[in-house]
Amino acid sequence: MIQRIQTIYLLLAFVTTGILPFVFPLWTLNNGKDFYFMQSQLYVILLGLSTTLSIVSIISFKKRQNQFVMGRLNIILNLILLGLSVYHSLNVSGETVIVSEKGIGMFLPIVTIVLLVLANKAIKKDEDLVKSVDRLR
Repeated sequence: MIQRIQTIYLLLAFVTTGILPFVFPLWTLNNGKDFYFMQSQLYVILLGLSTTLSIVSIISFKKRQNQFVMGRLNIILNLILLGLSVYHSLNVSGETVIVSEKGIGMFLPIVTIVLLVLANKAIKKDEDLVKSVDRLR
C-alpha cells in the first residue's frame, strides 16, 4: 500500500541502500581512485541484505508485526554496516603520504537508519490504531 507513510520511508531506505551506493563512493584511496562498495564482498553482502529486507518489508504490508521486526533487523544490519565503514575509514586514514578523503557513501547507513526508525514509528502507530479499534468491537 503506497499511500501509507511507512511504505514511503521503506522505499527511500531501499533507494539509499540499493541505488545510491552505486553512485557515491565510500572513500577515495590515496592513489586518487574511488572505492565503491562493489570492491568489497562484505559490503556487497550487507547492502544486499539490507536492500532485500527493505523490499520484503514493503511487500509484507498486511503483516505489520513482521514488518516491524524486519525494520528492526534492518536497523541492526545498517548499524553493523556503519561500524564497518567507520573501522575501515580509521584504517584508511592512517596513510602517511596522502590522506584519503571520506566519501558521502559512508553516511548512507545513517540516512537509512533514520528512515527505518521513522518507518517503524509509523508501523507502531498503525498497529496501535488497529488494536484500539479492535477493543471497541
